[in-house]
Amino acid sequence: MVSYSVVAKRLDGIDIVKVFGVRDFDVCKVFDCGQCFRFEPVRETAHEAEFSGVAMGRFISVAQDGDAVTVYNSTLEDFDRIWRHYLALDVDYGAIAQDILSRSENPALRRAVEHGRGIRILNQDPWETVCSFIVSQNNNIPRIKKIIEAMARTCGEQISVPEALYSHIAEGMSLYSFPSSEALVGLGIDGLFALRTGFRAKYIYDAALKDLSSEIDYGLLRDSDSTAECVEHLCRIKGVGPKVASCALLFGLGRLDAFPIDVWIKKVIAKYFSGDGEAFSPDMLGEFAGVAQQYLFYYERYLAERDA
Repeated sequence: MVSYSVVAKRLDGIDIVKVFGVRDFDVCKVFDCGQCFRFEPVRETAHEAEFSGVAMGRFISVAQDGDAVTVYNSTLEDFDRIWRHYLALDVDYGAIAQDILSRSENPALRRAVEHGRGIRILNQDPWETVCSFIVSQNNNIPRIKKIIEAMARTCGEQISVPEALYSHIAEGMSLYSFPSSEALVGLGIDGLFALRTGFRAKYIYDAALKDLSSEIDYGLLRDSDSTAECVEHLCRIKGVGPKVASCALLFGLGRLDAFPIDVWIKKVIAKYFSGDGEAFSPDMLGEFAGVAQQYLFYYERYLAERDA
């Protein structure tokens, strides 16, 4: 059961929401587990940890001190309408961890869940998520961020913030919204290629066309009983395969059973699950397989060698 308290106030011209009693939330893990590309750490923060970025066309900064989470540049109305859901604060991640562990006695999975506690799957903008993970194909995180930043600077909307918020803006980040599909179509394939998107330019362009014409059916992607059907639907976009489709479904459409398989997860499956006597299937991990995927990814990326 999820329980926390919320207090909103205005301090030095900044709207702030403080959330007390948040469990299973680690701001560093949330914003550094590979699920989003527009948040960076605020180095000179007065908090234990703080990440700022642009989401839903707005600038916010999310800070943490123990079980207290502070959202800067948010009114109580904004929090209830946008950020509560975006940060998945009403999801019981303690229960999710228990469900995952009930599915398997694999010791690596148990270690991954233990080390990954605090990760929450953000509820990001679906269009931004689809486009961002097209950019992620055969790419590394620093380059992904640079390309997305270039797209935003070129055809996103500039975001203004009060001067009092400047100390909460991470070094090097700019304040532009993620581009609309209409704006990206306007750039054309050549314009997208000029932003160093490479072979992905034609894929981004096709995705933008399909988003603009409503060929991407977000209602189906949210409501269908079949995640496999949703993967198939997104794979109609040129250049989108099951991995990119699963990332979009997991990180932007709330489908927590979606299980993206990239090089890291292929390594995890071969390393930890190949000796179980049966072929690995994400279905083994149940309705929260995508959360398990994030625990396993985070564990392998940061902690496996230390624990060996």
